[in-house]
Amino acid sequence: MWPWEHAIIGYIAFSLLVHLVLRRSPTGREAVVVVFASVFPDIIDKPLAWQFGIFESGYALGHSIFFAVSFSIAVFLVTTYYQRVNLGGAFSLGYLLHLPFDVIPKYIQDGSLPIAILLWPLEKTESSSEGFSEMFVYYFADYISEILSGELRGYVIAVMGMIAFCILLWTYDGMPGFREPITYVWKQISR
Repeated sequence: MWPWEHAIIGYIAFSLLVHLVLRRSPTGREAVVVVFASVFPDIIDKPLAWQFGIFESGYALGHSIFFAVSFSIAVFLVTTYYQRVNLGGAFSLGYLLHLPFDVIPKYIQDGSLPIAILLWPLEKTESSSEGFSEMFVYYFADYISEILSGELRGYVIAVMGMIAFCILLWTYDGMPGFREPITYVWKQISR
């Protein structure tokens, strides 16, 4: 799953949860935190594997269920101590949703269930000797060629639907994470 797909899933889930439980839209800080946390495992693992060769693959420490749960609990406890429980909840939800959504699309596409990518260091996945840029271009070119081919799989159609829904939901929420800096700049200009 691509980082923007993880960000979309994280934002949609968090926004719907906030609407249902707190009866409000997400704040700008919450939106930024949930989006960041949604891509956090890839921020850790992909560069450290593909560019620096520290991990065997792009599925290591950040994608490990053992690290993810422990780190999410720690973040939640720290944010609770500082009375920022909503930010801790946003981080934990975004991060922990990343893991199953790296497994689910593969299951939908071909019926395999690659649980091993979540069990680092007990299980290690195959490696690549390519750098970060080369790996990104390789995977992205495949993604774009499928979109441009006109023969879209159900997965890509579902992703396009999620993108549209997320944009509508984010707009309905008042564009959190975007409106705050714009409002601040506008106030500075209007002085």
